Amino acid sequence: MSRVAKNPVAVPTGVEITLSSSVIAVKGPLGVLTQAANANVVIAQEGDALVFAPVDDSIRANAMSGTMRALLANMVQGVTKGFEKKLLLVGVGYRAQAAGDTLNLTLGYSHPIAHKMPDGVKVETPTQTEILIKGMDRQKVGQVAADVRSYRRPEPYKGKGVRYSDEVVVIKETKKK
Repeated sequence: MSRVAKNPVAVPTGVEITLSSSVIAVKGPLGVLTQAANANVVIAQEGDALVFAPVDDSIRANAMSGTMRALLANMVQGVTKGFEKKLLLVGVGYRAQAAGDTLNLTLGYSHPIAHKMPDGVKVETPTQTEILIKGMDRQKVGQVAADVRSYRRPEPYKGKGVRYSDEVVVIKETKKK
C-alpha cells in the first residue's frame, strides 16, 4: 500500500463529504469542490476521517490510492482555509494592478498585459510589486501563478522578472574582459 495513502485525511467540523461511485464532493465554509472518483481506489469515511485503500495489488491501484488521498486532502484544506500564492515583480517600471477579475501587468514590453482570472480564483495587489493569488482549488491557484510568472520569468543576470516570493534566483557572473 502507498505510504501516502496510509495516512487518513482528517475531516474538520463544518465540512461535508459526499462519496458516490463517480464523483466525490467536498462542501465547506468557502464553497464546494468536486473530483472524479477513481475505480482503483476504495474510499471510506470512518468517523471524522477518510481512509483510502487500493482495490487490488496492482501498481496502478497503489499509486492512485496515494494520489486520491493527496487530492482529497487538498480539497478539504481548500474549502476550509483556501490556498494562496504570492508573486513579486523585480525590475524598474514593473507594476501590477488588480481590477476586478483582471490583473493588469506592465513588464517592460511595448504593450500592457491583461490577465483574466478563471472562476474561483481571486487576485489582490497589496503594493505595485506584489501579487496575491487566492482560491479554493490548489491546482487552479498554482496554474494561474505559473501563467502570470511565464509572462516574464526571472532572468539569470540581473534577476529581473516575475518570481514566487520564496523563489531563489541564482545570479550568473557576467562576462569578464
